[in-house]
Amino acid sequence: MAELDRDPRSIEARDKHEQALREIDSRLLLGSHGRVLILHDGRRYELRETRFGKLILTR
Repeated sequence: MAELDRDPRSIEARDKHEQALREIDSRLLLGSHGRVLILHDGRRYELRETRFGKLILTR
């Protein structure tokens, strides 16, 4: 497996995958209330930050 990681093709594929992912700061997502509702596949989820700074996703 380690040899595959050194293969320039696998490094290039990994770099392209990382570039395709969006990165969003949790403070922007959660807003001043520290929580956000997310609609996914017709269901509502709540993502919130605990008082200890952890993220909790509930349905």
